[in-house]
This record gives sequence, structure tokens and C-alpha cells, in this order.
Amino acid sequence: MAQSRGLLRSSIPNQITVARLASVPLLMFLILWDSPVGRVVGVVLFFLAAMSDAVDGYLARSFKQTSVFGKFADPMADKLLVVSALVCLLQLGELNAVWVMIIIAREFLVTGLRILAISDGQVIPASLLGKLKTVSHVILVLAILVDRSFTVGAWIGIARNAALALALALTVISGVEYFVRCRKLFA
Repeated sequence: MAQSRGLLRSSIPNQITVARLASVPLLMFLILWDSPVGRVVGVVLFFLAAMSDAVDGYLARSFKQTSVFGKFADPMADKLLVVSALVCLLQLGELNAVWVMIIIAREFLVTGLRILAISDGQVIPASLLGKLKTVSHVILVLAILVDRSFTVGAWIGIARNAALALALALTVISGVEYFVRCRKLFA
């Protein structure tokens, strides 16, 4: 019994990551569904899925249960969650295609850089700027979803614009930082 508990406990971070991945299609449906209930549930689901990233990371480190699957799937789940929401918001006219493309391009470029590093026997850990970039993307999506779902006042427009500016700045700066840190890969 103790062994099965250990197996279950060791897989909890990965189960949370898989649940975050599985939430993406439902989240997209809720964002695109033209319904007040869908909008509110979408805000809640996005918030919970985004927060689950911190939970699975904390559990994996606390139980010393990091895994190859988790190291691959966790960042992919984060990227898919944010990018899927951004694409939906683009379709709804809430975001400009250029802004969304800057964010998506940075994700592809840094992921490609990480793959290049792996082929050279190196691992590129997430930087503080990269983590802040992810938080800024979550804040941006939440600000837009809240604005679409609730009557919260004119301040939300200012918050949306500030969140967008911060997200774009951290996207570019963190992307450049990864390439500067890894410039030896290109030598």
C-alpha cells in the first residue's frame, strides 16, 4: 500500500500538468462561446489552469518528483494554455495579430533554442525573466477575459493596455536574454 501511495504521489504533478493540457480545448470553447455563463466559467478555468502551473511545480520539487515528462510537458502546457487563449482573443477582435504573433514567435524561437542546446548536451533552465514573461501573459489574458465577462469600470481598459505593454516588453526582453545567454551555441 505504501508503494502505491508513493506512485500516486509521484504522479500528481504530472496529472496536474495533463489536466492543464486537457483544459485547453474546453477553455477555447468557453472563450469563443457567446454566453455570459461561458465567459465567467472561462475566466475561472483559465485562472485555475494558470495557477495549477505553480502547484505542480511546487509539488514536484517538494516531493523530489521531477520527471523528464514533467520537464517537457509542463512548459508546453503553459505555452498551449496561453497561446490558445490569445488566439481566441485574436479571433474575437480583442487583440491585434501583430501582438499575438510577437508572443508566439518568441515561444517558437526559445523552444527551438532549447532543442538546439539539448542536441549540444546542454539544458537551458527557465530564467527569471522567462517566468515573469509567463506571469505577464497570464495577467494579460485574465485582464481581457475579466473585461469581457464583468462590468468592472473604466480602469480595466487601462489595466488591459498596461498588461499588454508589459507582456510585449517581457516577451521581447526575455527572448533576447535567452539568445544572449546561449550565444555560444552559435559559435
